[in-house]
Amino acid sequence: MSRAVVAKELVIAQARSLKMPGVVRVFESLARQAREDHWGYEEFLHEVLSAEQVSRRDSAVKHRLREARFPEMKTMDTFDFAATDGAVSTAQIAELARGEWIDRADNLIFAGPIGTGKTHLAIALGVEAARQRRRVLFTRAADVVRLLLEARDARELGRLQRRLHQVDLLVLDELGFVPFDRAGGELLFNLLAERYERRSVIVTTNLAFSEWVKVFGGDEKLTTALLDRLAHHATVIPTKGKSFRMRKKTLQEPSDDGQATSAALPKTARKA
Repeated sequence: MSRAVVAKELVIAQARSLKMPGVVRVFESLARQAREDHWGYEEFLHEVLSAEQVSRRDSAVKHRLREARFPEMKTMDTFDFAATDGAVSTAQIAELARGEWIDRADNLIFAGPIGTGKTHLAIALGVEAARQRRRVLFTRAADVVRLLLEARDARELGRLQRRLHQVDLLVLDELGFVPFDRAGGELLFNLLAERYERRSVIVTTNLAFSEWVKVFGGDEKLTTALLDRLAHHATVIPTKGKSFRMRKKTLQEPSDDGQATSAALPKTARKA
């Protein structure tokens, strides 16, 4: 076995021992390119370390995305802004995607009818935050209240609350779909109050603020206190338009002869 082969095997073994998977993947190809292009030692070392940096950054992003527990991956480039009747600004969402509001511990509320893209936008912004290597957690409001109640009954509430507080961005989906009893409402209030001016929250809701009292067992004082904290330093984005899901169903629905109806087809298709 030649000295070059031995050296290559030693470098790969050392890189694995040092947990440098990026070096393991690119070492041979970079070494070949360095010989062909007559790189200096410093240039070769720089390229090897750069590959490792990229590898670690990609691994960190994948880890953050797994931790976030998104029900599905949604991105901004797959969102139909035209279908919102101008209610949602492309420029505003692009600005929010930069994440500076998370640095300020501001909040974001998407409010509008069912099927108007609230969850899609919330996930898309959560994905961007995870790609910036922020800690993100997606959960439905009813699910997090259930977890809080279970943790309280198991005398593990403090531990769960600490874990949730470590999250840079909490995405709280579907607030308003399921009403809470007084205990659940108080636990959710405490969770959001603890994050006030410390950590960011995205809330999606199909209810107007005046209707939130229904969700919290008719407790007006608690609801008012919650809204006061949540809406302070918050951007509220109303969504409107026809339900994305119903519109998609209409487009796919066949007529009596088995063909899509002309009313369901795009204008360009009707002209044909």
